[in-house]
Amino acid sequence: MSCVLVTGGSRGIGAGISRALAARGDRIAVHCRSNVAAAEALVAELPGEGHVVVAADLADEHAVAEMVHAAVEALGTIDILVNNAGIYLDQPIQQTGYEEWNAGWREVLGVNLLGAAAVTWQVVDHLRRRERGPAGGRIVMVGSRGAYRGEPTAPSYGASKAGLHALTQSLAVSLGPEGIVVNGVAPGFVATDMTEQLLAGPAGDGLRAQSPFGRVGEVADIAAAVAWLSSPEAQWTSGAILDANGASYLR
Repeated sequence: MSCVLVTGGSRGIGAGISRALAARGDRIAVHCRSNVAAAEALVAELPGEGHVVVAADLADEHAVAEMVHAAVEALGTIDILVNNAGIYLDQPIQQTGYEEWNAGWREVLGVNLLGAAAVTWQVVDHLRRRERGPAGGRIVMVGSRGAYRGEPTAPSYGASKAGLHALTQSLAVSLGPEGIVVNGVAPGFVATDMTEQLLAGPAGDGLRAQSPFGRVGEVADIAAAVAWLSSPEAQWTSGAILDANGASYLR
């Protein structure tokens, strides 16, 4: 059994990851920004015992420190961090004013990249300080195929995920000597409650046609990838970014 912190763990892909890791026997700290009720509802459904809810705005570095401390206090430790939280903002450069453009970049990078970096620092600091044995631990970053193919209407999102992939590989090298394994997963389009309406509309067929399998990803597809990347068997893949997009984008 491992103790896991899943950021953005109360809905969508994060909720699927929380369910998958709880099903294998892990104890989960489900992070949310503000919708504590939704996170508590998920925790009540998770198999096993000892799961908790922690809340913080990841763009607030002080709130991040308090959140990680609360997760450690509640679980006793953190063995695995899944940096899943992220926001997406449509801002095509041709249609976005200068002030709005800059504000959007600050908002998206503040959560998707700087927030993930802050959470990671706090968890790594805990791994180094805990008393039992060598540090060890697993970190999984949830990136995006958009880091590679580009996001023309949401460039801050694509850039933030490219930065997250680079952070994954940098930390894999720097933390490897301490036994900390760092990997990433790059999903394609995934069916969630947030994308349900889009998939049901005129754009749905085009999105499904991006993959030779004729469908978009399911939350379970990404959760399964994260479950393996956070397992002991994945140590020798440290520094990898696993594409999970149904061959909708190849690099």
